[in-house]
Amino acid sequence: MTTSDWDEWLVRAIEDADPDGVAIWYFGCNGFALKGTDGTTVFIDPYVGIGDPPRTVRMIPIPFDPADITDADAILATHEHTDHVDGPSQAPILENTGTTLYGPDDSLAVTREEGWTDEWDVTDEQFEEVTEGNTVEIGEFTVHIEKANDPDATHPVSYVIEHEAGTFFHGGDTKPSDEFERIGDEYDIDIGVLAFGTVGNVPDKETGEPKRTRWYNDENQIIEAASALELDTLCPSHWDMWRGLTADPKALFHHANSFEYPTDLEIIEIGDRVDL
Repeated sequence: MTTSDWDEWLVRAIEDADPDGVAIWYFGCNGFALKGTDGTTVFIDPYVGIGDPPRTVRMIPIPFDPADITDADAILATHEHTDHVDGPSQAPILENTGTTLYGPDDSLAVTREEGWTDEWDVTDEQFEEVTEGNTVEIGEFTVHIEKANDPDATHPVSYVIEHEAGTFFHGGDTKPSDEFERIGDEYDIDIGVLAFGTVGNVPDKETGEPKRTRWYNDENQIIEAASALELDTLCPSHWDMWRGLTADPKALFHHANSFEYPTDLEIIEIGDRVDL
């Protein structure tokens, strides 16, 4: 069972919110919640695990207990890694709300391998496979599934979420992609999320020996991707999460300064809310 460092205040803040447009909350790591004017609530990659110490060590609070969430219209998974698809983090939300987890094939394979339907009161009907080129209607949101470039994942996707108030992009752990110029031309993206972090020494899974590891965009890669996507506002994510891979997103102001896009850089921290 997950124990939140913050009790229920963030969950209640989301449930009680009545946004004029779309409100977006950051959970740290790469987790987000979106809530629209009509109350449609979508979670993206919510993760409340501590990692796998000493290899991966969580550096931020656990902002909520998933068992406290009683209102959700969908969970979106970007790829199959543990901090994006995790039974203890997401299955209780499915159990409490009866909602659906949308994700690519390899993400849904994790739910079967981990036996979510055996350990929690969820059914096979609560899992829906998506792939690049699909569009899913979730309440007041139109969700487009697009390509992502994450060499460490087996089948990553990104999400472009449209609402009458604006458009939100979540790239998962993507690096720059040849597809991003097309996506930037096709959609008018108001806020985009891209993973950012340092290169660090992370113990190898097999040997335990420190290994030079790059899981996320560095300063130049994240601005390259944001520029191709023509983001009005870039919100860096993931920079806060893992010991040895944390970064200072304020440095990105210098890297973005000479580019047309992103127009703005907004530094969000765990628990923060931004609005479309």
